[in-house]
Amino acid sequence: MVSFATSLTKESIVDVEGVISVPDKLITGATQHVEIQVRKLYCISRAVPNLPFNIEDASQSKTEFKKAEESGEQLVRVGQDTKLNNRGLDLRTPANQAIFRVKSVGVNKGRQFLLSKNFVEIFTPKVIAGSSEGGAEVFKLDYKGKPACLAQSPQLHKQMTICGGFDRVFEVGPVFRAENSYTHRHLCEFVGLDIEMEIKEHYYEVCDIVEELFVEIFNHLNDNCCKELEVIKLQYPFQPIKYLPKRLTYDEGVRMLKEAGVEIEPMGDLSTEAEKKLGKLVSDKYNTDFFILTKFPLGIRPFYTMPCHDNSEYSNSFDVFLRGEEIISGSQRIHDPEMLTKRAEQCGIDVETISTYMDSFRNATRLHGGFGAGLERIVMLFCGLNNIRKCSLFPRDPQRLNPLNDPACLPMTILFLSFFSFHLIKP
Repeated sequence: MVSFATSLTKESIVDVEGVISVPDKLITGATQHVEIQVRKLYCISRAVPNLPFNIEDASQSKTEFKKAEESGEQLVRVGQDTKLNNRGLDLRTPANQAIFRVKSVGVNKGRQFLLSKNFVEIFTPKVIAGSSEGGAEVFKLDYKGKPACLAQSPQLHKQMTICGGFDRVFEVGPVFRAENSYTHRHLCEFVGLDIEMEIKEHYYEVCDIVEELFVEIFNHLNDNCCKELEVIKLQYPFQPIKYLPKRLTYDEGVRMLKEAGVEIEPMGDLSTEAEKKLGKLVSDKYNTDFFILTKFPLGIRPFYTMPCHDNSEYSNSFDVFLRGEEIISGSQRIHDPEMLTKRAEQCGIDVETISTYMDSFRNATRLHGGFGAGLERIVMLFCGLNNIRKCSLFPRDPQRLNPLNDPACLPMTILFLSFFSFHLIKP
């Protein structure tokens, strides 16, 4: 049996039968403080001898690399592309296991919160006739001889649901963006959390939901994912976020940036660098990494955004920031069909492609607003990670369509030695 056991390759699946015992010396190299006196050992699935990388190498932290360099030791570095090309193996690292458990717990807590606030979960189509956000960054496809595209968001359909008499709705589902953004925080496909709700008096009611929702999620993660967060910190050290909610207007944010010497284009959108700088300024002044910026210029918002009643150059809109990066964009929506048509045409949208959406408002609808959030970006920032691809099971970016680009990586889907099926005999 010893000869057989030593012939097993790393990451193979084994079935072990034995007796649990407590060793004389404390075990320090494992999560359990007991061991198994093996009676029987079966190989369920044997991994190939030459793995593309070792789990131990893929789990090394920057701290470990730094210590190794100082001592003259040479550690193996596993690049991000190598990991993603062998994602079935890469997901076995402790940090990756923890990241996706945190993501799952966060999504489910958000769902529970929204249901407790009388939201109804909906499921909208991802193949649509026209752009849902405006612009040309859509994945176009042929739909039985008709032009169509993948939805940039469930925006139009969730508004139509409000027109249909639902007070509050939300959806968790895939979102597609065809823009060529080669950055640490953009993906071509991500999981979106989208919300739409009736407004009674002011669009700040939507901001209230945002603050309640994410404070609830962050509290829950800190209380219930302590072990997972500690595991992530071992490989990717980070400081916990400070999330006392704070609201500022766009003009107040621009004023803070200008006072800090940052030039902003008049009535223009904030660059990534400006967002990060503003995040640092807000953190220093208000002791929070979580804030909302309201009342953006109308010209930089989607066509369905409601203009401010007292100044049409601005809009009833907002963005939410975490650690100096945008995680949410939202607004009050235009509910008047004539105004909506005019705005769509101004933004270069072919109104005919969204005619059913436009017609929904001709039957009258209530005041409403909502927002969309990318879950991968939220997890990335909450866990202080440096790249959004770490938070997507199988990332899709402008250069990556298949996580198994190299056919030689296919055998790596074989399962691994770290997971056991135990048949225990009491001592």
